[in-house]
Amino acid sequence: MITNKSSKLLHRFRMIGIAEGISFLVLLLIAMPLKYFFNFPEAVKVVGWAHGALFVAFIYFAFEVMGSLKKNFFWFCKAFAAAFIPLGTFIFDRELKKEEALLVS
Repeated sequence: MITNKSSKLLHRFRMIGIAEGISFLVLLLIAMPLKYFFNFPEAVKVVGWAHGALFVAFIYFAFEVMGSLKKNFFWFCKAFAAAFIPLGTFIFDRELKKEEALLVS
């Protein structure tokens, strides 16, 4: 049963990572140009708030996964860095997808 619980936790972490990555791209590619080129700062306010909440959730779940799956601190540093690099969470998701497949089987 521990494996099932861990795989669900890892799956939730993956989904939050994908949502965080999408919100980061929307912030960089849509909201920021709207603010600076079209004088529409509300876009950054709304998208930035959503991205911030998803970032905090991503880091929280990274701690949870690190403890549950007995990951080392280097793994957490990779997760943290992935949140700051555009497309980083999508690249990190490939590693997580392989781990989830191992837990399920």
